[in-house]
Parts: sequence; structure tokens; C-alpha cells
Amino acid sequence: MATLAALPDGDALSFTRLQTQIALTPGNLITHLRKLEDAGYLETKKTGIGASSRTTVTLTPQGLKAFNAYTAVLSELLEGP
Repeated sequence: MATLAALPDGDALSFTRLQTQIALTPGNLITHLRKLEDAGYLETKKTGIGASSRTTVTLTPQGLKAFNAYTAVLSELLEGP
């Protein structure tokens, strides 16, 4: 989420680029992406067929809103009473 939230509005990352940046195995990344997509936080788009296929991942407006709310809560917790 943090990697996608750092992108300019509407930009996407390829699956392989995202995998490299966050150092997850393909299986682990797919599992995380499916859960986030089911929650409406991101969208995946597959283009092409076979070896020339490419999957891109982008944050939805709902996902960005949820991420910002989450980081705001973390900031409050870190600041303390």
C-alpha cells in the first residue's frame, strides 16, 4: 500500500516491479493483492497473452483514503499522549 500510495495519482506499477520493490515471492504478493483488491483498495489489470502478458497494480481512491487514515492513526500512536 505504501509503495502504491507514493505514486502520482492514477499511476500503476507492474506486478514484477512491485514484487522487486517489496521483496515478496510471486505467491505471497498475489495473496496480498487479492485481499486488498477484494477490499476495494486496489485494482489489477492484465494485458496481453502468455509470455507477453503484463499485470499492473494501482491504488483506488478508496485505498488511498484507507491508507491515509491508517497512517494518521499510526502517527497519533507514535506521538503519544
